[in-house]
Amino acid sequence: MRYTLLGRSGIRVSEFALGTMTFGDNWGWGAPVETSTRMLEVYAEAGGNFIDTANVYTGGVAETILGEALHGRWDRFVLGTKFTLQTEAGDPNLAGNHRKNLTRSLEASLRRLKTDHIDVLWVHARDTLTPLPELMRALDDQVRAGKVLHIGVSDWPAWEIAKANTLAELRGWSPFIGVQLRYNLLSRSVESELTPMAHAEDLAILAWGPLAEGRLTGKYLGGGQGRLTRGGWDFSGESSDHIVREVVAIAEAGGWTPAQVAFAWLRSRAGTVIPLLGATSEQQLRTNLAAADIVLGADTLERLDRISAPDLGFPHDVMAGEDMIGLVYGDQWRRILDHRRGSRRPVNDDDRLAPVTAPRR
Repeated sequence: MRYTLLGRSGIRVSEFALGTMTFGDNWGWGAPVETSTRMLEVYAEAGGNFIDTANVYTGGVAETILGEALHGRWDRFVLGTKFTLQTEAGDPNLAGNHRKNLTRSLEASLRRLKTDHIDVLWVHARDTLTPLPELMRALDDQVRAGKVLHIGVSDWPAWEIAKANTLAELRGWSPFIGVQLRYNLLSRSVESELTPMAHAEDLAILAWGPLAEGRLTGKYLGGGQGRLTRGGWDFSGESSDHIVREVVAIAEAGGWTPAQVAFAWLRSRAGTVIPLLGATSEQQLRTNLAAADIVLGADTLERLDRISAPDLGFPHDVMAGEDMIGLVYGDQWRRILDHRRGSRRPVNDDDRLAPVTAPRR
C-alpha cells in the first residue's frame, strides 16, 4: 500500500480507504460481525490505515464493531465518521446539521467507537435549515475541544463547500480538508464543478460508489438485474452498458478483474482521489485491494476517458472551443507552457483539453 496526503492536514492516509457500510448484517445485507472483523484485519495487513464509517451505518453497529475490533490501537489508524442523518424517528432534532444534533451524534459515536476523539468528522449531507456560519462554528468548537481533529463534507454542492472554507479561513475556524463524492466511470458529472473545486481548495476526494453499485464488475451485462437499487436509490439510468463492456475488455486483456480496472482508473485522476472499498467477504476485499498494483497505461486511460466522457454543460461547452481559447489567451496560446497543469498550453477548466498525465505511483 502506498500513501497520500489527506488534503491540507498533512496526515498520511493509504491510497484506498475502507468503507464500513457493510459492517453488520442487521439491515438484511452486509457482513456479520466475524466477517467484518476479519476484513478489517485483511485491510490492515495490506497497509491500509484509513477507515470510513458513519453513525447510521447498520444502525450504529458498524461503529460498535470498529470500537470492539480496534480498541487500544486506534492510533495506528485514521478514523472518520459522519453525522447529519436521522438516527431515531419521532424527534425533529435527531437529524440535521445543527449544533444539538452534532453534539449528541458525536458523543454517541465516541462511546460506540471506544475512543476520545475522531480524526475526521464528516458532515454527511446538506441541511439547508442550518445556517452555514452556525455549522462551521459548531464544528470548530469540537476541534478546539479536542474531540475532532479535522472536518470533511459529503454530498454538498461545490459553491457551498467553497463558501464554507472561505468563511472558515476569514474567521480562523477549521476548514474542510476532504469531500466525499459519488465518483466512478459511469458517474462523472462531478467533474463539472466539484472536482475542480476540490483541486482549487486542496481537498482530498473520497470516491464512494466506485463500482457503480456493482455495474462496473460486469455482472449485470447481458440481462440480469435491470434496476440497481439499495435503500431507495436508483442510479441505473446514469450509465450505459457500452462503458462497462469496455472496462471488461480492458480487464480481460490485462489479466485483471473489471473492478480492479475501475479502481485503477479512479487512482489515475488528477489531485488526490481515494476510492472507498466496500466488501461483504474477505476474498472480495483482497481482490479489490490488489488494484493497488495496477497502473493503467496512457492509451488505456485515454480509451476509458473518451468512452465515459460526461457532458459538462455550460460554461465548459462554450469555453472548450479553440476559437474561444484563442480569444481568451491570445493567438499565441499554443506556445505558452503552463507548468502548473503539466500542460503545454493554457486551457480552461475542462481537463479533457489537457493531455493525459502519467499515472500516479
